[in-house]
Amino acid sequence: MKRSRAASVALWTIQVLLAALFLFAGTFKLGTPAEELARQTGLPALFMQFVSLAEVAGGFGLLLPGLVRIHRELTPVAASGLVLIMIGAVVLSALRVSIGAAVLPLVVGALLVVVVRGRRGWAVSIS
Repeated sequence: MKRSRAASVALWTIQVLLAALFLFAGTFKLGTPAEELARQTGLPALFMQFVSLAEVAGGFGLLLPGLVRIHRELTPVAASGLVLIMIGAVVLSALRVSIGAAVLPLVVGALLVVVVRGRRGWAVSIS
C-alpha cells in the first residue's frame, strides 16, 4: 500500500507529538513520589507506576521502530496499548472530574487510533 508523501509526513508528525506527550507524562509521573501520585489520582501507587512505565515504553514504541526500521510492527502495538490507557483516562476523567476533562484523553486516543490504522501495513510485515 503506497501512501502519499503528505499523508506520511502527517502520520510521522502525529507520532512525534504523541511520543513527546507520553514520554513527558510518563517520565513526570515516574519522578513523582508514588504516594503523592496515588493521592492525586485515587488509584493504587503500583498501578500508577505501571501506567507511567507503559507510557514511556509506548512513547518510545511510537518512534524507534520506524526510525531504526527494525520491528516496525511494534509501532501499531505500542499505539494500541496507549489507546487502552487513554480509554481508562477518558472513563476516569468523566467519572471523577467532568465530561469536559475527558475531552483531551479522548482526542489523544483518537490520534492514537489514526496511528494504529496508518501503520497497520507495518503490522502485516511480521515474518
